Amino acid sequence: MDRRRLIFYLLLNIFVSACVTISILYWYDRNYREVTLPQPQAIQPTAAPASSNATAVSTIQGGAIQIFSVSGAGTLDAEVVIVKYTGDGELDLTGWHLKDSNGNVYTFPSFKLFKNGAVQVHTKSGTNTAIDLYWGQNNAVWQSGENVELTDANGNVQYSYHVP
Repeated sequence: MDRRRLIFYLLLNIFVSACVTISILYWYDRNYREVTLPQPQAIQPTAAPASSNATAVSTIQGGAIQIFSVSGAGTLDAEVVIVKYTGDGELDLTGWHLKDSNGNVYTFPSFKLFKNGAVQVHTKSGTNTAIDLYWGQNNAVWQSGENVELTDANGNVQYSYHVP
């Protein structure tokens, strides 16, 4: 095989590989990633009545806890809730819950968030790590338009998030 033919096939291989990679990344981005992350609007808990659907950022140990986003709603393999802690020190989430209006409840295992830490709570099954927790559900849980509440171990609502 001469060099020209070899170079032609090598360049053809590079072109086809690049096209396939770009196509897969485009498909993934359109189907599994949230295009924009909504910025939560903080309202102090005392400013909103208990019956309100207002978003509240609660001050915990000198900082705030919030549901940063819910993405992939309705798709089991893509559903994830990101919980972020912006306080000082550590926050023990053991026994805390993520709840929706349909009665679905995720209970946090023994888990701590540290300053500026975040955790992703996946609906599907998997192995828990320091940044990813898995619920182990067989069906998607979160739905667009519903509210997700983060409650502490005593049942007090610490944050409410409206799923886009």
